Amino acid sequence: MPPPRPPGHVSFDNTGRVVLVSGGAQGIGRAICEAFASSGASVVCLDVDADAAAALPKETVLVRGDTSREADCEGAVAVAVQKFGALDVLVNNAAIQPPASYVRVDELPAELWQRMLAVNLSGYTFLAKHALRQMREQGSGVVVNLASGQAHRTARNVPAYGPIKAANLLQAMQWGVEYARDGIRVVSVSPGAIDTPLVRASLAAQGGEAELANRHPLGRLGRPDEVASAVLWLASSAASFITAPDLQVDGGLGAFGAFADPFPKDL
Repeated sequence: MPPPRPPGHVSFDNTGRVVLVSGGAQGIGRAICEAFASSGASVVCLDVDADAAAALPKETVLVRGDTSREADCEGAVAVAVQKFGALDVLVNNAAIQPPASYVRVDELPAELWQRMLAVNLSGYTFLAKHALRQMREQGSGVVVNLASGQAHRTARNVPAYGPIKAANLLQAMQWGVEYARDGIRVVSVSPGAIDTPLVRASLAAQGGEAELANRHPLGRLGRPDEVASAVLWLASSAASFITAPDLQVDGGLGAFGAFADPFPKDL
């Protein structure tokens, strides 16, 4: 472990820090893994997709597992601690939004609702539970929950993903208050539409890329590395007095509000 940095010292150098990222094999998760690895961190990636994770930086340790299973989450934390001696940052990122979930709530299959709850909500809780135990022993740590712009505003045909992502916000808020005196910060990040496989699947189910891009005041989809940069900053000493809030990385969509998706005249 590196020596403690003096108060007021700001650094984006992650040399000596240990980071665990769930769902790090592709999309935003991969960008987060790459950002931490390139800044010197030891990175552990927990993902079900071992093939996709093969493209991660060679220094990244892959733990194959499903975040909906607590034993897999506990095992990933154990790998980080056993291999590197600590766990400094947890990034809760693994989430699913299957095209079949784009229906009204009265049409939502119960098994799909349960699966999304298991991965997108219980998975965050299971990882935090075991990561926070380790961080309490260390007396320091940062947890970052990836939420979503859908946690702040809604749209049609998303009765599962948005409400669950809103719960991810409240998780970060509650944990941030709960563990602040233990030297642990907890924050959340809410991306807008980011050009990832998940969003590509959404576009196929909901509409074209141009329409979605134009809803953002910046006029385009975001990039995974832009979200990764926000996570890197929040986990750094530059954000040392920030805990329990949410940062919207959404190209201005949150400020644009309902005007981004006007109701059709015949509704």
